Amino acid sequence: MHNIDRDVFNENKYSVKDNDNMINKTERKSIVFLLTVKAYVAYLDDRCTLRQGIEKMRYHGYTAMPVVSQDGTYIGTVSEGDFLWHMIDSGMYAMKSQEDYLITDILRNGWNPAVKIDATMDELLLRVMEQNFVPVVDDRDKFVGIITRKDIIKHYRMNIGSAALNKLDRS
Repeated sequence: MHNIDRDVFNENKYSVKDNDNMINKTERKSIVFLLTVKAYVAYLDDRCTLRQGIEKMRYHGYTAMPVVSQDGTYIGTVSEGDFLWHMIDSGMYAMKSQEDYLITDILRNGWNPAVKIDATMDELLLRVMEQNFVPVVDDRDKFVGIITRKDIIKHYRMNIGSAALNKLDRS
């Protein structure tokens, strides 16, 4: 996938409380260390047709993909369900007929909103409870990448697991 050294950005600190073995965490503000950058993310151009969108999602095996404008602005996220509901509502099921519509015709406003690159880990956790991935934008709303639920879980498993093991070793 990508060879970004996440440890370079990882400044999170974990400690185990002595009284009840609960994990205390002090998070730094940046979420950059979890970011999969745009160059390694499959996304859809807002000018592509529904057929192109469906084919790209199928090729990558994704159920949802970010939609980005020509100038790099994050527009929204489109899901399999969006395509399905469009086909049902329009009564047109042939792939050829999907060439008459653009991805922007089926986007739902406000679904899967992006977070800013300087978002806190708490903001990210709230979003990832509802979404498999969270789009990330810079201060100009330009799409810079995504953070996946899987990467967040792996991060916490690695760090919290290490802290708990260290506590057991000292006992």
